[in-house]
Amino acid sequence: MAIDDRTTAQPPAETAPSPTEGRSTWRALRPLFLRVHFYAGLLIAPLLLVAATSGLLYALSFQAEKVLFRHELQVPAGERVLPLSEQVDAAREAHPDGTVTAVWPSSEDGATTRVLMSSPTVEEGKSLAVFVDPYTAEIRGDLPSYGSSGALPLRTWLSEFHANLQLGELGRNYSEMAASWMWVVALGGLALWIGRKRTARRALILPERGPKSRRRTLSWHGSVGLWAVTGLVILSATGLTWSRYAGENIDAVQSQLGGATPTVSATLDGAAPGGGTGHEGHGTAHHTAPAPKGPDVGIDKAVEAARGAGVAGKIAVTLPAEGKGYVVKETDTQFPVHLDSVAVDPADGAVIDELRFADYPVLAKLTRFGIDAHMGVLFGLANQLVLAALMVALILLIVWGYRMWWLRRPTKERKLSAGRPMPRGAWRKVPATLLLPLAAATALVGWFVPMLGISLLVFLAVDVTLGLLARARARSRGAAA
Repeated sequence: MAIDDRTTAQPPAETAPSPTEGRSTWRALRPLFLRVHFYAGLLIAPLLLVAATSGLLYALSFQAEKVLFRHELQVPAGERVLPLSEQVDAAREAHPDGTVTAVWPSSEDGATTRVLMSSPTVEEGKSLAVFVDPYTAEIRGDLPSYGSSGALPLRTWLSEFHANLQLGELGRNYSEMAASWMWVVALGGLALWIGRKRTARRALILPERGPKSRRRTLSWHGSVGLWAVTGLVILSATGLTWSRYAGENIDAVQSQLGGATPTVSATLDGAAPGGGTGHEGHGTAHHTAPAPKGPDVGIDKAVEAARGAGVAGKIAVTLPAEGKGYVVKETDTQFPVHLDSVAVDPADGAVIDELRFADYPVLAKLTRFGIDAHMGVLFGLANQLVLAALMVALILLIVWGYRMWWLRRPTKERKLSAGRPMPRGAWRKVPATLLLPLAAATALVGWFVPMLGISLLVFLAVDVTLGLLARARARSRGAAA
């Protein structure tokens, strides 16, 4: 994603405020932006390409799973839905070695009920989803399930590949590096594209026509990037919330600002509801705990009590554990979202705590919207199509960027060569009044987003080393001459 240009401009001489002062500032900053954009696009683009390709496949996997696992997910609609307790008993009978942790009742005609179990047959961090016909209690099958969105094997594999290349914690560094740089490359490219001189305003938002050339490639790269930049920045920011290092800083700031996601309290002694980090249920499994002792009104009564408290539509029920009650929560993430939740005492079916999505802090709501949009569940199919379009755009931007880099190579040289970056020393053209605040802001962002800061230091070290070697070679040639 390397927008570059052969032309450079020197800062104008005037020092007094004038209409051209803004252009003068941009002329000073532009070479620096070009050099950073060049190196970031050239070296980080392979990571972005992997993230974009895997993200595209992930966005398409929602619909693919509906086809691939249709037998488990769909049944002929019947006249009467059986009580949830009978459906859960059927799942327990089919898997006596499992422990039921949660139930997702059938949410529409012809959809199966999903009974989630902790089981030795699935790997740690996942649940065994048993699919039950809600009209006959027939077991339609079972599959490993992952996360709060109920990802089945296809989407789970693609999600993990997108996040860590199936390499575990080590692989998470790749996705954090990509997310750390994507917003920098996107916003830097936006500044370069808007600041570029053009004869027609149409060329800002629409690609130019004409014969294939570097100029035409740049036009497509810039205009498509302009349309995609907002989505790419949002994906970068929300992706960082899952990262190891920047994610910890984001959680800390969110908690300090009072934006942590609240959770309903199911503690039977009446303890106050706890707070979350805004990531609960994303990529987590249902943890097992000792089954409660004493009277239990049953899952049907618990759901009835929750319905009476206003929890409606698509729901998920977490079964009680030792010292805990039932938790019944809405799971409809399509706009307008329905994410209210209540806790129910298993002894008498009384509602012991309620949490309304309307009462979430604003920052927690925005976090939830951003994460769900990144996961492709906020607007259902529309969300998934937008994600797919953004990933296709990112892939094209990378391909066009590399093409411009290749077309810029010096063709008159016989030896194999490639495109050259902007000359070194761009930072010397930036006035100290701009350079110092820019350096301070860069240091602060680099500290907050460590993978960005560390890689930027490496880039600078390599660039300085190459510059010193080039000067040494030049002196040697001069001495020999």
